[in-house]
Amino acid sequence: MKKILLVAAVAGLTMVSCKKDRTCTCTNSSSAGGTATVSTTTLVKVSKAQGKANCIKTTSTNNGVTYTNDCKLS
Repeated sequence: MKKILLVAAVAGLTMVSCKKDRTCTCTNSSSAGGTATVSTTTLVKVSKAQGKANCIKTTSTNNGVTYTNDCKLS
């Protein structure tokens, strides 16, 4: 009985995700040159997986200029 309880407790703890405030830092640049800008967003009470899902690299093209938004979760 104690072994089953111990296994259940360990399994329960591994399923709990640590939700905390995480920072997403993005560097925005374009193929036209110029100065790259850095922006920071705070994601409030999210798990690491949720943070990674919301802090992604994007690329778009407008009138022949490619814009890159390279983000990293910290």
